[in-house]
Amino acid sequence: MAKIIFKALGALQKKLIISIPIVIVLGLGVGMLFDVSFFKSWILPLTFVMVYPMMVSLNVKQIVKKGDTKLQLTAQAINFLIIPFVGFGLGVLFFGDNPILILGMLLTALLPTSGMTISWTGFAKGNMPAAVKMTVIGLLLGALLTPVFIQFLMGTSVDVSFGKISSQILFVVFLPLIAGAITRWLIVRRAGQQRFDTDIKKKFPAISTFGVLMIVFISMALKAKSIFADPVVLLYYLIPLILFYVVSFLLVTVIGKLLFNREDAIALVFGTAVRNLSIALAIAVSAFGERGSDVALIIALAYIVQVQAAAWYVKLTDKVFGKQKNGAQLNQKA
Repeated sequence: MAKIIFKALGALQKKLIISIPIVIVLGLGVGMLFDVSFFKSWILPLTFVMVYPMMVSLNVKQIVKKGDTKLQLTAQAINFLIIPFVGFGLGVLFFGDNPILILGMLLTALLPTSGMTISWTGFAKGNMPAAVKMTVIGLLLGALLTPVFIQFLMGTSVDVSFGKISSQILFVVFLPLIAGAITRWLIVRRAGQQRFDTDIKKKFPAISTFGVLMIVFISMALKAKSIFADPVVLLYYLIPLILFYVVSFLLVTVIGKLLFNREDAIALVFGTAVRNLSIALAIAVSAFGERGSDVALIIALAYIVQVQAAAWYVKLTDKVFGKQKNGAQLNQKA
């Protein structure tokens, strides 16, 4: 039975392009037909279900590994000095009269990398160790800097509490991170590193995907009546999100081609243009109460755009950076 469940969850994870739109439609349908106010009590436990499994798969020790300093510094400079302001700027441009929607764009752009960052880098034949390190560093820095960014950019237009956001990030990032590290240590101690890496580790992202889909479902259900009252709002939200990913991927591609070789440039793209929407969604629904449903809607739609953008980028990688020949890079840069 467990194998069937994990197989089904794995299929959902691999087909996020399809599964997220389906869950959005189901959530909207349920929200229109039934009273779903009780769903609010599910948000906190599902948030933990969404974040904790991805932390088990994360090896925090990667952060102390030496090498690729230039690549890592460039990635984090892009992650925190450029990308958040692209999202915030587009939010102001499109939603200037609605600070909650600006907050949604900011949260979408704030937290770098996702569990799929490493996978996308592998699919495109990029620098996997560098991608893993980027993911760990980006997650920790993002968790520390998110309250600062929100308070600095949104504090005068949205009633946000620095302490509340910080406490929610403690719950949705650092507690799962500690629990995940302990779980990882116990499993490796009992089953061995090799079995963990080849078999057990692969199951946790599927559990996280279940949490993501459930949070998206609940967010859509809670927002359904207002969306059906004005369905054009979905297109209104999608346009700045599409622009955000177009700008992000183009910008990072140019930087990657100018500064790095093929493998490092690919890791840079997926370590910066791809954002951690799971953590952003967890913060939105746990820290902003009723207002969080609008923020969550933007982030849920961002999932659709991000997965599509990353999938197409993998297909176009050889055209962008050149093909590999016998493991060598044709367009290597110094």
